[in-house]
Amino acid sequence: MVTAARPKLITADQLLELSADGFFGELIRGELCEDMPPGVRHAEIVARLIALLFPFVDSKKLGRVMGDGGVRIERAPDTVRAPDLAFFASERLPLEVAVPGYADVVPNLVVEVQSPNDGRWQLHDKAHMWLYYGAEVVWVVQPEHRSVEIYSSGRAAVRLSGTDSLTGGDVLPGFHCSMADIFGAPAESD
Repeated sequence: MVTAARPKLITADQLLELSADGFFGELIRGELCEDMPPGVRHAEIVARLIALLFPFVDSKKLGRVMGDGGVRIERAPDTVRAPDLAFFASERLPLEVAVPGYADVVPNLVVEVQSPNDGRWQLHDKAHMWLYYGAEVVWVVQPEHRSVEIYSSGRAAVRLSGTDSLTGGDVLPGFHCSMADIFGAPAESD
């Protein structure tokens, strides 16, 4: 009888070393999960969202906005997930605290932008995973539909599109933007 060899588990610190060598991916219970770069449209939407959120958060000293920073959500074996964009309120991750590796606290707001290889249910599961670990709100951005689904604990997901405005709710009171701010003007193929 042939048994499959168990993969060698690695730690979050080892993952950080690999990322310095160009590895792009996450760590799930100690196992490497390589991700492919998601493409230009994905990157542009993440950049637009950072450009919208960063000045709002920074001017009010509300916390930190970052992309792909990595969050350790489990230890021994380690799990490190990398949301496309994250907001950490200063109460969760104080501005004066230097974080040389991955954050050990879950963001208040997680943004996941659908990649060409992401299925709808994968994103749904990922949103619920972030809520399970303590995120207050998850925005799932769907470029193909020019829509944003908002997930929060104990509530049904809300889908925004068209002329709807996305607000920061209780996590970022006073923040708002339009779908056009996120996706740009509709292309002729949209």
